[in-house]
Amino acid sequence: MVPTDFKALIQRFYQLQTERVETYQLFDEGHEAYLRTGPHYDFDHYRQLVHEITLAFNGISKEVLDIKEKLHNEFDRPALSEHMDKLQSRERQKLEMTAKLQLARQRAQDHPEDEDCQEHIQEIKQEIIKNKEALSEIMQDFKYDSEECD
Repeated sequence: MVPTDFKALIQRFYQLQTERVETYQLFDEGHEAYLRTGPHYDFDHYRQLVHEITLAFNGISKEVLDIKEKLHNEFDRPALSEHMDKLQSRERQKLEMTAKLQLARQRAQDHPEDEDCQEHIQEIKQEIIKNKEALSEIMQDFKYDSEECD
């Protein structure tokens, strides 16, 4: 393979990360719309959204894993594939925390008198912020290591 294939792979990885960000935005917007249907929630539409978001994330993850394998096996760049492993793990955690946050927001909406709900939401938001910071660090390391041979 020629070096441009390497660069194309790196570019595709960055595009996939952008797609992830956009997918999270759609997920958040969809959840906000779902909450506006309360107290008699339109769960069918929300379930369809979750299905579509899951398909999108699965497709992104599958392609990221394919890129990871190519970087490791075809380009002998184990450091980059290691960054991608860490990234995938953090992305999984972020998705789990996002789902927890959505459940906590619905609970807070359903039980406005429960002050613990707001506290729980803030705790989850802090976890998400820490996770995003870790993701950013991984991406910085990836960027540095991928440009190492330029």
